[in-house]
Amino acid sequence: MEKKDNTPLWVFLAFSSINSRKAALILIWACVLFTVYCIPWPLFFQDNEWIKKLFLIDDWSWLAMMMPMIIWYWLSLRWADRNNAWDD
Repeated sequence: MEKKDNTPLWVFLAFSSINSRKAALILIWACVLFTVYCIPWPLFFQDNEWIKKLFLIDDWSWLAMMMPMIIWYWLSLRWADRNNAWDD
């Protein structure tokens, strides 16, 4: 995304290296998947050893960091869509 005169800085910083809406959606969905992974699943399933080995995160800090990022990316995508900011 190229910065235009009406593009807010927060939108430009979110998608400065993203060139298309499809790539922005891939970024957002990758963040959503990682956020689901960041839920401390071992706290809910303490009996299963394979869950403790697969899901290494056992606190809420990663989830707390990922949620504002997803909201920021989603709001940036929404702004870009409403203002025809994509080149393609």
